[in-house]
Amino acid sequence: MADAIMSHDAADQQLVRDYINRIPAHDEVSPQQQAELKQRIKALLLRENAVLVAHYYTDPVIQELAEETGGCVSDSLEMARFGRDNPATTLVVAGVKFMGETAKILSPEKRVLMPTLEATCSLDIGCPADEFAAFCDQHPDRTVVVYANTSAAVKARADWVVTSSIALKVVEHLDAQGEKILWAPDKHLGSYVQRETGADVLMWDGACIVHEEFKAKALLDLKAVYPDAAILVHPESPQSVVELADHVGSTSQIINAAVTMPNKQFIVATDQGIFYKMQQQVPDKELIVAPTAGSGATCRSCASCPWMGMNALDNLLESLEQGSNEVLVDVTLGEQAMKPLTRMLNFLLVVKNH
Repeated sequence: MADAIMSHDAADQQLVRDYINRIPAHDEVSPQQQAELKQRIKALLLRENAVLVAHYYTDPVIQELAEETGGCVSDSLEMARFGRDNPATTLVVAGVKFMGETAKILSPEKRVLMPTLEATCSLDIGCPADEFAAFCDQHPDRTVVVYANTSAAVKARADWVVTSSIALKVVEHLDAQGEKILWAPDKHLGSYVQRETGADVLMWDGACIVHEEFKAKALLDLKAVYPDAAILVHPESPQSVVELADHVGSTSQIINAAVTMPNKQFIVATDQGIFYKMQQQVPDKELIVAPTAGSGATCRSCASCPWMGMNALDNLLESLEQGSNEVLVDVTLGEQAMKPLTRMLNFLLVVKNH
C-alpha cells in the first residue's frame, strides 16, 4: 500500500515560526478585573443575541465563560454544529480561524465573530490552497480527504472533510470501495489512519506544532515514574508516541477514555487546555501532561497551542462591543466547502444509527 508523503521545504517551517513570533502577549488581569470582564461579556452576549462556543484547547476562563452562558465547549466540529442548531443569531467562536470559517460555512445566515482573526493553525498555514489544488490536480485518480484543520478554500477542493474522531471510519469506507486516498494535511494522523486501515494513502507533509513535540523517550521516562498511569494520545502525535498509547483518540474520545478506563492516573499527550473539561469529568483522577521535546529542551509549543492562547477576555469583549473580527467566507467558496462537510455529517448519522 502507498504511504508516500508530498514533501515541503524549510520555508513552510519558517512561515510557522514567523507566525508564532508575531503572537502578542496578553496582560495579566486580577481576579476582580477578570470578574468584571466576564460580567460585561455576559451582558453583551444577551444584548447581541449571541452564543459563545469555545474549543477544548482555549484558556479555562474562556471555557468556563462558555459554560456559564449556555454556550459550548467541544471539538471543532461540535462547535460548528452547536452554533448551527442554536437559536442565537451571532456566534462567537473562541478557537482558531478555520473553526470560525467552519461555523460560518454551516451557518451562512449568522454573524460569526472571533476574539481575533490572527489565531491560526500550523496545519492550516502549511497547506496553502493554491499549492494543495495543484497537488490534487497531479493525482486526479485519488479521492481527496482533508482534516478539519484546514482553510475553507482547502475544504472546497476536497471530496471529504474528516475530524480525528471519524477519520478511520471514513477511510475504511472509502478503501472498501476500492478508492485511493489523497490525504491532507497532518502526516502523523494520515500515517496512523493508513496503518490502521491498510488503505492506499498519499499524504501531504504537514504537522501540528503541539502534538509533534511529544517524544517517546521522555514519555517512557514519565511512565516509569507513574507505572499505573494510562497513556492517552491524540493521533496527530508521531508514530513512536502513538505506539506507547493505551488509548488513541480525538479530544472528545480522550476525555471519554479517562471516564471509562479504570486507571486513577493518566498521562495525556495533547494540548493541556483539555484538562479543564477532563478534570470536570474525572475529579477523582490525576491528569499528567505528557512531556514535550525532551529533557532541557525549549519546545515550540510545550503542550499548549500558542494560537489558542490568543483568545482572551479582553479581545472577546472588544469583538462583541465593536462587532469586530467578523468571519467572512465567499458565498461560492462556502457552498463548495459545504459539500464535503455535508458528506461527513451524513456519514456521521449513518455511523450513529448503526
